[in-house]
Amino acid sequence: MSGFPSRPLASHMRQPSLSGSAGGQSPALVARVNEKKAELENLKELRDLSAAVATQMEALEQKLATLSDGTEAIALVLSNWHNVLRAINMASAKLPKPAAQPEKAEEPPLPQTLVRIPTEHAPALQAHAEGQAEEESG
Repeated sequence: MSGFPSRPLASHMRQPSLSGSAGGQSPALVARVNEKKAELENLKELRDLSAAVATQMEALEQKLATLSDGTEAIALVLSNWHNVLRAINMASAKLPKPAAQPEKAEEPPLPQTLVRIPTEHAPALQAHAEGQAEEESG
């Protein structure tokens, strides 16, 4: 014979557990197995719900990034309004004041056409415009 033991192999292998049979299994062990199965189901549900929350948070992150970009664009536009209103005021200041004659049906003159000028020349142009305004008023 060989040097291997001749014990039957079936005694070393674990028998598959049958949930319903209490033959050879203690009720405490069956209860513990059922408890672990319920815990596993709860963990699977928690995993699925966590994945759904993670997906919703990613979508929220994208929406907030879009909202942030839009807010920055609006802030940029609003920061330019002061300059736009100042330019309109300057153009309107050059208009002659209409006479208070109600019988005339003429439309009042419109402000001068506004032209976009690079901002690097803005201080010099503003000083020039103020100098002309002082010359006209003086």
